[in-house]
Amino acid sequence: MSKSEEGQVLWEPSEQRRRESNIFRYSQWLSGRVGRRFATYDELWRWSVDNLEEFWASIWDYCGVIASKRPTQVLADRSMPGARWFPGAELNYAEHVLRHDGDKPALIFVSEDGQRTELSWQDLRADVAAFAATLRDLGVGRGDRVVAYIPNIPQAVVAFLACASIGAVWSSCSPDFGTRSVVDRFRQIGPKILIAVDGYRYGGTAFDRTDVVAELRAALPSLAHTIAVSYLQPSRARDGVLTWERCIDRSEALTFEQLPFDHPLWVLYSSGTTGIPKGIVHGHGGIVVDLLGSLALHFDLGPDDTFLWFTTTGWVMWNILVSGMMLGSTAVLYDGSPGYPGTGRLWQVAAESQATLFGMSASYIAACAKDGVEPAKTCDLSHLKAASFTGSPLAPQLYRWIYDHVDPEIWFSSVSGGTDICGPFVGGNPMLPVRAGEIQCRCLGVNVQAFDAEGRPVIDEVGELVCTDPLPSMPLFLWGDAGGSRYRESYFDTYPGVWRHGDWIKLSSQGSAVIYGRSDATINRMGVRMGSAEIYRAVEDLPEVLDSLVIDLTYRDRESSLLLLLFVVLRDGVVLDEGLKGRIRAYVRTGTSPRHVPDEIIAVPDVPKTLNHKKLEVPIRKILLGMRPEDAINRDSMSNPDALDHFITLAQTHFASAR
Repeated sequence: MSKSEEGQVLWEPSEQRRRESNIFRYSQWLSGRVGRRFATYDELWRWSVDNLEEFWASIWDYCGVIASKRPTQVLADRSMPGARWFPGAELNYAEHVLRHDGDKPALIFVSEDGQRTELSWQDLRADVAAFAATLRDLGVGRGDRVVAYIPNIPQAVVAFLACASIGAVWSSCSPDFGTRSVVDRFRQIGPKILIAVDGYRYGGTAFDRTDVVAELRAALPSLAHTIAVSYLQPSRARDGVLTWERCIDRSEALTFEQLPFDHPLWVLYSSGTTGIPKGIVHGHGGIVVDLLGSLALHFDLGPDDTFLWFTTTGWVMWNILVSGMMLGSTAVLYDGSPGYPGTGRLWQVAAESQATLFGMSASYIAACAKDGVEPAKTCDLSHLKAASFTGSPLAPQLYRWIYDHVDPEIWFSSVSGGTDICGPFVGGNPMLPVRAGEIQCRCLGVNVQAFDAEGRPVIDEVGELVCTDPLPSMPLFLWGDAGGSRYRESYFDTYPGVWRHGDWIKLSSQGSAVIYGRSDATINRMGVRMGSAEIYRAVEDLPEVLDSLVIDLTYRDRESSLLLLLFVVLRDGVVLDEGLKGRIRAYVRTGTSPRHVPDEIIAVPDVPKTLNHKKLEVPIRKILLGMRPEDAINRDSMSNPDALDHFITLAQTHFASAR
């Protein structure tokens, strides 16, 4: 599919599909509540942002928020930063997950090596109650931090819910994180308990992590206890370490500490590519209200759904996956490589678990298309009614791939938000058409705008993604940021009182959106500004190109000397000759802009990425401009640190003489 087909309608909901959606039911219910009929989604969205307090009060009631104390009002202060939501309310996140009971699976776990287990709601409740009692016996209470170095396995969910149920603060890292990266995160929050796994599997290989765990224990002086989860090896007792089995081997009553709306729930982290990661703190109430609304209305989740999203415990999508359980949905946990033993592995997991919603990354969809995966031919996906992706923009032709190779009747949506708000700004809507390359809508209650250079909202033009009104799930604070200066600098310095997210976005006159990548990696060529994602869309459409990285290199003190570099990862056996370079340039010229044709194209073995697989454009630019690598990037924040070496060599040889 060519770029000219962006916006082509690929799917439209049937009338039955529209009427069966949660968002339709909500709009009907809301019409009776406010005495107004909403003829279109745009009318509903505009009402939700123009009547912010009434909208979030309606989500509280419609989604059945459980609170031992009702709030005195909805929004006591709407300033940003500093908004105060639902003052006076007391509640508990874990109670919203564990209000569900019975023999139906709450969790389905699938590992890379084929292990499959299920945990019923009844068994989940029992394990959470037991582990919560153990935490209390260990002296853990309100506000104490519990950290976990653990894969996406059932023990992670049990431990998190137990932690939340007693009012302790949760934080987790995936065991593929290196020691320094974990210490940089955990040490700043002073944890009392460490829950740690002995290792993990990825790509057919087992990785022992016992030495790393020993280093973590030594580097975290606040620790009082360590709890060991055996994953690779049988459980064994060790001095000073409790076993997981011992911690849940008891029968206890399930209770929930009632907490203020703004009581901290968890600490998530920014990527930490160039310094100590920001510790982003969200509250029990904000996450409950915001995610109940967005998961019900924009993911269309409910108690009859099975929710699979490929993630690790170090990515915000894990928190969102677990939060789907608040609606009674079964969560599917997969641990391992998405491409082992073949690229189509996750589609097999979706089939075996009878998932109704399957979420993935844009890069996984691109890999499936490149490798000729045929999910519809190799898997029984009859239960799958929706697929979604996030993480980075997706080329329009890959939207078409879903409809050609998965299901022509599937609802395929894109979500864009982030760790900062633990939710979406723009997302899916089963009542609207799916258009190639576009996100369907702005989410209800989320006043997203595209700002031009003067801070004015624009339509059908690319601008800065901003949010002009507060959301319940915006961070309470950043850990250790006593005066709030880092918080303000991170989100509010550019437009005082307006949240600037750091992405380029185009909002269309028909209500859809397109994300164009990070605004801090903007490519400005002769006055024409463009997000790198547009170039990736064009370049990675070529079958010879597996991945790419574009760097706009302006040498220091030589502002007139511009050099646009394109690094490409090629298929095995493909040679970057002049013919292929010419085809790449032609794709960029016709697919994006003649001004953004790369000056130099260089083949590399791999593209450096964060632990969440986002391309490291800014740090690589700094290295090529002469910054010391250790000042430009923290290797422990990378999923593939060896990929950095090739760029360091290029900086020292190929580009050194030009600086």
